[in-house]
Amino acid sequence: MKTITISISEKEFEEFGFQSDSLSFKDFLDKINREIAKKALLSCHKIAKETGLSELTMDEINAEIKAVRETAKNRS
Repeated sequence: MKTITISISEKEFEEFGFQSDSLSFKDFLDKINREIAKKALLSCHKIAKETGLSELTMDEINAEIKAVRETAKNRS
């Protein structure tokens, strides 16, 4: 097994929720991927609020999905 060393700031250490300065590569990737997904979700939520998409009803969402699927089907 190989060992690598990565340096991060104290702020990043806390931000990513690391509990130890030694962890497996899988655990490291899980932490990083979870943080990336969280930031992407928050960004999408912000965009949805800014554009009014967060106000759509389920019927409106389903109509949008149906329209996109119809458009895609007609392109084939």
